[in-house]
Amino acid sequence: MDSAVPEIDLNRTAREHAAALRVGEYTSRQLTEATLSQIRSEQDLFNTYITITEELALQQAEAADDRLSTGEGDPLTGVPIGVKDLLSTKGIPTSAGSRMLEGYRPTFNCTVVDRLQQSGAVIVGKTNLDEFAMGSSNEHSAFGPVRNPWDTTRVPGGSSGGSAATVAARGVPLSLGTDTGGSIRQPAALCGVVGLKPTYGRVSRYGVIAFASSLEQVGPFGRDVHDVADLLTTIAGQDSLDSTTVPEPVPDYKAGFERGFEGLRVGVPAEFFGSGLDESVRSVVETAIERFETAGASIDRSVEIPTVQAALPAYYIIAPSEASANLARYDGVKYGYSFKDGESVDEEMSMTRGYGFGDEVKRRIMIGTYALSAGYYDAYYLKAQKVRTLIRQEFAMALSKCDLLLTPTTPSVAFALGEKIEAPYEMYLSDLYTLPVNIAGNPAISVPCGFVQGLPVGLHLIGRPFDEATLLRAANAYQEETHWHEQAPQSKY
Repeated sequence: MDSAVPEIDLNRTAREHAAALRVGEYTSRQLTEATLSQIRSEQDLFNTYITITEELALQQAEAADDRLSTGEGDPLTGVPIGVKDLLSTKGIPTSAGSRMLEGYRPTFNCTVVDRLQQSGAVIVGKTNLDEFAMGSSNEHSAFGPVRNPWDTTRVPGGSSGGSAATVAARGVPLSLGTDTGGSIRQPAALCGVVGLKPTYGRVSRYGVIAFASSLEQVGPFGRDVHDVADLLTTIAGQDSLDSTTVPEPVPDYKAGFERGFEGLRVGVPAEFFGSGLDESVRSVVETAIERFETAGASIDRSVEIPTVQAALPAYYIIAPSEASANLARYDGVKYGYSFKDGESVDEEMSMTRGYGFGDEVKRRIMIGTYALSAGYYDAYYLKAQKVRTLIRQEFAMALSKCDLLLTPTTPSVAFALGEKIEAPYEMYLSDLYTLPVNIAGNPAISVPCGFVQGLPVGLHLIGRPFDEATLLRAANAYQEETHWHEQAPQSKY
């Protein structure tokens, strides 16, 4: 980098970078060069990226500088962002963390990437993930595991582990992930950053490589709630290319921030504080609840969601069933990896899938295929959908009495790499508190709320459908009362 370039503090938030760009403290190209240097320096340590898009990023940065020089620009213009490698990017490798999509370069952008580019944001790379977003630790990637910046012997969470870890490690101030059962909020909690899953239908899924279509949503990561609100504003809204998006207007998500905790009614359902919750995590979350109450929120511990105990088994019928249907397209014929030396079409397809898919993906395809097979559909899939309806109704009932619900994000802090890789059920329990929200379709956010033995703990706020504004208001009010979100994983950052 040019010696005349000012030293750039990568601990700054996206909002602070945007303000500096507007007054000419540094240019977007200078910020992007510093960001790319930081990403490269930490890649061997954390393995957060699958592809670093240096050429594209510098082109976008120069375009952003031109735009800013005219006095124009959105809140994200010129700001570097990482994008989960499940989101289609035109001409750029998009792998879904799988050997199956080896060499695949989409011919189009997904809608959220188009909206980022329209805003003037700078895409610096495609972040690592569990293969096809199936995992809770980011160990199920064909490109190797991501390591947690707070302790590189531990997982960052998954499946959006790369997106969470790069924000925590100050690689980028913002990133995008997807959340099918907790894949934004769980890694946000384990990496000590903010992660938001929007309401199902709030953000377009067009161009997102599908895992479980009725559950997944694209959402933002950041270190600051203001930044997360700005990124959500950029990507939210109806899309004619995705029939599941809803024609709800996108509000000013920061309009209520000045009200703080005023008048907020917060429900604390006991079902999320039972057996399985680490006592040290419980203590940190209870302290956060006390902070809500002393700052002016009213706390209601009488709310109940009794069917939530059935959410985990219901989810692991619904999600694998949809996965088995969505992944049937990977046959080695049209694109991606293809085994060519078989004696028959059937053998070639079998060998393609045998090599192309990892163990966790195969496990979920088999579970889903079984659940949908003749004689088992009513016993498993149909029953799981009935449970889903009950859970959705119970969330609606609880939120008719409260503005939001408060729970832990995860049952424990980040666990060791390899600790649960051979114990799928234990791994699935990592999403115990997050996946019910995907079943219901509600929005939810995780914010840092403390530490246990030097590892971050996340506070989980759940809202009414399409009321992300209240979640963001409450999360911002909590951040203004605390400083957990300002902590960095290593002193050099």
